[in-house]
Amino acid sequence: MDDRSTEEARLGALGYRQELSRVLSKFDSFSVAFTYLSPMVGIYSLFVLGAGAGGPRYIWLMLIPVVGMFFVAKVFGELGSAYPVSGALYQYSKFTVGRRYGWWVGWFYLIALLVTIAAVDTGVVPYVCTLLNQWFDMGLDPANHTTIALMTLTLLAIQTTLNVTGAKMMGRVAGFGSYVEFLGTFGIAVILLVAGFNHGFGFLFTTQGAENPATNSLGVDFHGNWWLGAALVAVLAHAYIFYGFESAGDVAEETVEASRQVPRAMRNALVVGGVSSFVLVAALLLATPKDAAGYAKATSFDGGIPYILETNIHSSFLRDLLLLAVCFAFFSCGSSIQGASARMLYSYSRDGAMPAGRFISKVHPRFKTPVNALLLGAVVPLLFTLMVNITPSKDVKVGFVTYPANVSALTSLVSFGVSGIYLAFLLTVLGAFIARLRGWRPSGSYIVRSGLLVTVLALVYLVAMFVNVVIPTGLSSPRGALFNLDWVTLVVMAGIAVVGLVISFFAGRSMQEVAHEHEAGG
Repeated sequence: MDDRSTEEARLGALGYRQELSRVLSKFDSFSVAFTYLSPMVGIYSLFVLGAGAGGPRYIWLMLIPVVGMFFVAKVFGELGSAYPVSGALYQYSKFTVGRRYGWWVGWFYLIALLVTIAAVDTGVVPYVCTLLNQWFDMGLDPANHTTIALMTLTLLAIQTTLNVTGAKMMGRVAGFGSYVEFLGTFGIAVILLVAGFNHGFGFLFTTQGAENPATNSLGVDFHGNWWLGAALVAVLAHAYIFYGFESAGDVAEETVEASRQVPRAMRNALVVGGVSSFVLVAALLLATPKDAAGYAKATSFDGGIPYILETNIHSSFLRDLLLLAVCFAFFSCGSSIQGASARMLYSYSRDGAMPAGRFISKVHPRFKTPVNALLLGAVVPLLFTLMVNITPSKDVKVGFVTYPANVSALTSLVSFGVSGIYLAFLLTVLGAFIARLRGWRPSGSYIVRSGLLVTVLALVYLVAMFVNVVIPTGLSSPRGALFNLDWVTLVVMAGIAVVGLVISFFAGRSMQEVAHEHEAGG
């Protein structure tokens, strides 16, 4: 029996038949995971949060999420090897704990994925506008709601069309995106090195007064505390980057030798992402201007990475080339997330976990892709994008929750993106921990030595970081002002849970019917 037949037999033993095309190679699997993690997208989106909140020393905080997520990746790798099924976290939790538990893991993970697509595709708008304005003198305003909607619609249309045509196309886009990521991280670092860094290596160990409001680039007050103040916020600029590697498991049913390749893809995407992120962040920090005013602008929302590149790279052609690479990194990141979310929808709906599950899980006879799931994975993020139009002009108070003025509903929803991912990760690892206590033992080709200890370490990291992400500390606090909007993120999470209750009620009977079919060998 060849490897492909073995994978199909394993899939059959888990209650499913091969409907998708098993065409993704080792590099394709890695690329899907790596472009979702996307160091370029993460750093271009979060550099100012990290450097502005914590100063240059924030770079060393990167070790915390990288090491923490490495334990998580080992747990996921073991689960992905044992259960190489589309849907990753949902399936892992379903098999280790139970269908209902898996349903909730899948629900939070799915919504977080769809929110992230909207966040990534709207996040590229300023860079696209900059290029078009420079090349064609178009005068586009990246803050204009119509511009955001039209550009997001265009991106989603292209991403969906490419993803519909087959998993191999998704792998090619992700593969090219990986090369762009290498160019955009190591390439920029080399260019800045050649241009000449403005600081020595010791600069990376300084805070530049980030712990004090008078010298903090973002104007936030940590009351002179770096480790118990600035560091707790700055670390989130890294925590928001190092996930997405689990998407290798979402496309497991389309990956050749999935039981072996999925765990490798997860680990490799995380390690390569960590190295490339460190190199790029270090280069950007060392390239910040020497003078206090220049440094403050480079680490604030008024300047950021574009200002650093502008002051160090004087070739407009080279700057445009790098900007083009950034735009494609966002595009390939969004494409990979959409592909992963569609497989999650397909796997979820195939089990009857969604209303109209049979329609959503339908596979195109020619392309062998879950076309309806892909379309839904475009429509929902587009609807999320339109929420940018809901922006109150003054504070809105409901009980003890204050929704801040001039913050769009899309921004508050995006605040759930990372917290939802961390919640789904936490629940999945908790499920693995519970399963081990019940006597579960991994059955795949990848088995972690000291698996229980690794699971506990992963769980400890996820609990600590999840609390750090969502804990409400007031809108005037650095955490509330810069990302979680005090109670808003938790309220959004509670709202998504309520919607989940409604969906699960209508899907309950369908889940039971599909479960009986699987048990009967259907």
